[in-house]
Amino acid sequence: PIATPVFDGAKEEDIKDWLKLAGLDEDGKTTLYDGRTGEAFDQRVTVGYMYMLKLNHLVDDKMHSRSTGPYSLVTQQPLGGKAQFGGQRFGEMEVWALEAYGAAHTLQEMLTVKSDDQEGRTRVYKSIVDGEQRVEAGIPESFNVLMREVRALGLDIDLV
Repeated sequence: PIATPVFDGAKEEDIKDWLKLAGLDEDGKTTLYDGRTGEAFDQRVTVGYMYMLKLNHLVDDKMHSRSTGPYSLVTQQPLGGKAQFGGQRFGEMEVWALEAYGAAHTLQEMLTVKSDDQEGRTRVYKSIVDGEQRVEAGIPESFNVLMREVRALGLDIDLV
């Protein structure tokens, strides 16, 4: 192996000369063979050491938590992202996972009072302070936004 500084290393011509001295093709590629059949693969492949670069993603930079914070004015859902002091996104696949696991109460809490149920948020806070065990979830604000959009299309929907 030959080590060179990352951005101030060997020139391409030097590398080709070293490959030629080692008895390899100048392009640095070689033919690989299928281990089961012994047939050569169609495309030649670069084999050997490549640049090793350090990833600069550190846990301390990624870590984020929030108890309360800003909410979207329209949907009343928590803003997204660490920069906006937002909440953690609970996406479709996470919903499916909890649904498959049978965690209906956790799912209801995540999608209502921990998200965009304004009245539910205050009721949960009050029940925690009063020491009550059970809180009924209300209608999420995202549902109200959907209803307003449907009514804007000229459709009237009555809830039963």
